[in-house]
Amino acid sequence: MKSKIDIKNLNLFIGKQQILKNVNVQIPENKITIILGPSGCGKTTLLKSLNRLTDLYEDVKVSGEIIIDNEDILHSNQDVTAIRKKMGLLAQRPYPLPMSIFKNVAYGIRISDSENKKTIPQRVEYHLKQVNLWDEVKDRLHSPASRLSIGQQQRLCLARGLAVDPEIILADEPTSALDPISSQAIEQKFIELKEQYTVVMVTHILRQARRIADYVIFMYLGEVVECGTAEEFFSNPKEERTKAYLKGAFN
Repeated sequence: MKSKIDIKNLNLFIGKQQILKNVNVQIPENKITIILGPSGCGKTTLLKSLNRLTDLYEDVKVSGEIIIDNEDILHSNQDVTAIRKKMGLLAQRPYPLPMSIFKNVAYGIRISDSENKKTIPQRVEYHLKQVNLWDEVKDRLHSPASRLSIGQQQRLCLARGLAVDPEIILADEPTSALDPISSQAIEQKFIELKEQYTVVMVTHILRQARRIADYVIFMYLGEVVECGTAEEFFSNPKEERTKAYLKGAFN
């Protein structure tokens, strides 16, 4: 598998507490990589390191390398905004902007391309179709996004993230607030999107990881315990802590 992100000797401290411990892992291109593990193991911190959202933490110290497209984003001369533009981010709960459905997606388009305003309506339609939302909202594009159901809001946020024209989609427990049907819609969408994007998703739901993962990173107490293809990970785990986790010994 061709690597899209190469993480080398990544350590992260908040104050005196070490959250990530010597993380070394490669994330494959055009695959769904699931970061798995019990609560508090560092999954979300690792995900946020990939677009440097950890910069927003107080008293944070980071060492190591995160190589994306042959560039170490931790020590890049690039503006952090340029790094983040490569990545669409989907949070646990959807956060539509306090504006219309149309303007939410148009906002993402303007971030990536402020020059070409004439094509915005067609591109809004394209991205809403990408997330299977167009038919549900095409007659109310100018009504507030807040009136959508939570499942629709999450798909709208995904459309806004795709409108930035990213290479990577980061998702932090993106279905945890959704009903089963909406969750299934997001999972299916990720399976389709990996043809064009590299998807990195945090979850603690083993069933979900089994359904959609191509590659799995299993974390425990800030360390990567085991990683590998989903088939290897679930059928032939090598580490005792992995075997215990898969048997439900700790959550």
